[in-house]
Amino acid sequence: MSTANNSLESFQTNRKFYDDKNYPRGLNRSGDYSLKEVAIIENYGVAFLELSSGNRAPVTDAEEQFIKVCQGDILPTTAEEKAWVKYHNKILTPKQFHTLFGRSKVAVNDDIDTDEPVDFDDD
Repeated sequence: MSTANNSLESFQTNRKFYDDKNYPRGLNRSGDYSLKEVAIIENYGVAFLELSSGNRAPVTDAEEQFIKVCQGDILPTTAEEKAWVKYHNKILTPKQFHTLFGRSKVAVNDDIDTDEPVDFDDD
């Protein structure tokens, strides 16, 4: 069976995949994925999710291999496997929080006695 035919028979689904929880503006607007990866995830994501969760039995060799990739038995080799692994890693990794303030902590001077009132008027 050739890879092209196997790919056409594998991962069949009747609806597009959307992840409104993690990507409310859409996968293509996230900047996390290439256009090719977005197309793969949207077109086959429902099947990927069902296969990886065990809710769907594999019907082709490509789907059996996909399950092995999801279980961590083998490394991803196809574009479909790589796109799903990338998506899966992105949704499981907490999003980075960026701030304009530095991360270094301000040193605290323990020599100052904070129990005494401070007089700011030095007149």
